[in-house]
Amino acid sequence: MTLPPAIETTEMPKTKYNRVMLKISGEALMGDQGFGLHPPTVQRIAQEVKSVHDLGVEICMVIGGGNIFRGLSGSAQGMERTTADYMGMLATVMNALAMQSALEGVGVFTRVISAIRMDEVCEPYIRRRAVRHLEKKRVCIFAAGTGNPYFTTDTAATLRANEMACEAIFMGKNGVDGVYDKDPKTHDDAVRYKTVSYDDVLAKRLRVMDASAIALARDNNLPLIVFGLDEPGGFRGILAGEGTYTKVQG
Repeated sequence: MTLPPAIETTEMPKTKYNRVMLKISGEALMGDQGFGLHPPTVQRIAQEVKSVHDLGVEICMVIGGGNIFRGLSGSAQGMERTTADYMGMLATVMNALAMQSALEGVGVFTRVISAIRMDEVCEPYIRRRAVRHLEKKRVCIFAAGTGNPYFTTDTAATLRANEMACEAIFMGKNGVDGVYDKDPKTHDDAVRYKTVSYDDVLAKRLRVMDASAIALARDNNLPLIVFGLDEPGGFRGILAGEGTYTKVQG
């Protein structure tokens, strides 16, 4: 009797994370342009997120607004700080909507959740509702920062990651694949840390997140994983235990 041929199965890579926060800057969405949104770049990042979502990982996102407007720079040019920060928050909503469109274009159900009410374009932030979206395997993009001036999207990402019980924050960087002791773009002898403590990040003023975000992560023992966003497959690879990155932990 001839046996039927064996059926080959592709085993999904295992990941130790079930729910994560992905924090990226607004500048990550502008590609080689000096301003605004670069649709092919937005699509590429959406594919990266989808590849991780396909592993069954629940994903939160926070996207900065620096490609459109940065409150701190607006304030430095003479604009009143609170007004400038609110303008920056609105820029993050625009980026979140662009990412939502790209993700849903590749078949990933997504919710944009804003800290500032704008019911016609996105949901208001309600923690229990957001948790339910994650449980239903929808990607939640948190926009408008914390809803308060004087706080960065780094702080917003750390705050939402704690509220959503995320197991880690993944910081996607452009042009660097981790945390270095000095700027690798200008110093050939820069050394990448494999792991570094929260306190060392603060004491050595390593440019990972702002101090309030690092302190919030440290106080809640929330690890940060810094990796290169411009490396294709990097996000999925690191979740599977591969690739190059720096882990910030206690």
